[in-house]
Amino acid sequence: MDPVIVVGAGPVGLSLSLALAGQGVPSVVLDEGPGKDEPRPARSVVLHADTASMAHRLGCTTLRDEGAYYAAWRTMRRGRDARRITFEDHPAPLHLPQHALTRGLRDAAAIHPLVRLITDTRLDALEQDGRGVTAHTQGAETTWWRGSHLVGCDGARSTVRKLLGIRFPGRTAVERHAVAALRTELPWPGEALLQRGATGEVTARPLPDGVWRLDWLLPPRGGLVTPDALVTLIRDTLAAWCGGTTPPYDLIDTGVHTLHHRLARRWRDGRAFLAGDAAHLLGALGTQGVEEGLRDAENLAWKLALDWHQGASEALLDSYEDERRRAVAARLRVADQALPALRGGGGLRGGGGLRTYLPGAARSAESLLTDGHLGRGALGGEPAYAPPVAVREVPTATEPGAPVANVPVTAPDGSTVPLRDLLGRGRLLVLLVAPGTGVWDRRHWLGAGLMPRLAAAVSALPVRAELLVADGYPGAAAHTVLLVRPDGHLAATFAGVRPAELYEAADAVRCGAPAAAQDAAPPLKETSVTPTGVID
Repeated sequence: MDPVIVVGAGPVGLSLSLALAGQGVPSVVLDEGPGKDEPRPARSVVLHADTASMAHRLGCTTLRDEGAYYAAWRTMRRGRDARRITFEDHPAPLHLPQHALTRGLRDAAAIHPLVRLITDTRLDALEQDGRGVTAHTQGAETTWWRGSHLVGCDGARSTVRKLLGIRFPGRTAVERHAVAALRTELPWPGEALLQRGATGEVTARPLPDGVWRLDWLLPPRGGLVTPDALVTLIRDTLAAWCGGTTPPYDLIDTGVHTLHHRLARRWRDGRAFLAGDAAHLLGALGTQGVEEGLRDAENLAWKLALDWHQGASEALLDSYEDERRRAVAARLRVADQALPALRGGGGLRGGGGLRTYLPGAARSAESLLTDGHLGRGALGGEPAYAPPVAVREVPTATEPGAPVANVPVTAPDGSTVPLRDLLGRGRLLVLLVAPGTGVWDRRHWLGAGLMPRLAAAVSALPVRAELLVADGYPGAAAHTVLLVRPDGHLAATFAGVRPAELYEAADAVRCGAPAAAQDAAPPLKETSVTPTGVID
């Protein structure tokens, strides 16, 4: 079968190709660039628990060496500390330069036998039929490529989106930020900072080796930010944080970051899909467009893999757009509604107008902004998807459709790992909550209690599944069974072993059986397809 064609070799395209490879699906990644990125420390990304775990699973080795986990989050108001948050009970956000993330993913893709990277190659045409997509490129590889599917991960000016004729409405220049990466010593080593006051809003995020990224919110109708004006911002900000004296600093990189809010009308056209900045632009309140793009890749990969291996229903392929577009649209809606009040202070006293938009709006603007920066709440939390069938026989702390808790789990081979380490392999996960199994010998619990009957039920499911056990799960009673999607979202919960109901829920996850195979469309020309997907 032909590989998946991925257009664009940024973090989203590379993540998608690696996620497909992890599920046994080959891909060809068409990169318009030279295959390397200019180091830009002022252009960085923040990954939270789900996306950092995904990048780690995909083999990105730069997270540890070139990223920095926040030691704490500090908010200041008018030069004084207002709040300090530590991360004893929750994973800290990870901050790293975008070029480091891209390089780590590219290095992992370069050594994977199922990923083929093609650089200096530009897409200029695509055609579809009932069995696949044919794409034409110019450049280093001027040829036709044949793929089972095609995914446009080619950024805000997406060629794929334009060739498909998909509109990209939204708002331009929602906000502007001046950005600087510099090496200096601040009074709070490793701690991220949000300061709001009469002089405006500024954030500081740590990077390794004493480097910081500083962002200043600019006036909405301001002019150009000159080098002198930026140096003044840097010096005044550092002096305010360091007792009135500007400490020594080494300025590494600068820029002006303009935020746009746009959402493609459609994310699927037959066998072609959009992901990342090709599908959406967002970035206000600490929400990172790259992170949402990684979530696109996670959601789409297992659905394409299922279709590639055994066929999938049209409803399952449609569910990518249904779930991800709805989640991003909700984020954009909240940001667009809340921004004027948050930035201008209107309606914050006692909740005011924000009560309509955000839960807990009676809190301060700093608290609401902090939620966005730390990946919490409506402004920054992990998305939940409405399950096809809301099966919730027994309660847990996780609602159906929400991401599962990252509890330690034991597989039948006896290994114990965090639950999220087992995601992204194209399998459903069936988790039995069985207190005490962590101290049992594997030979005992595999044949004890509910396990033999549950193992038989799992082997009969219509989609590949893996059976796991855990000593406990938040809010779950003993003998609760959880059905988890390949991307880590909870599909259903059951009280004990219920084979028929478990089968029905698994079938709902795949949105029913695959549609009948379509007749092959007439070929475009007399061709032969090589194993790499190039049409000779």
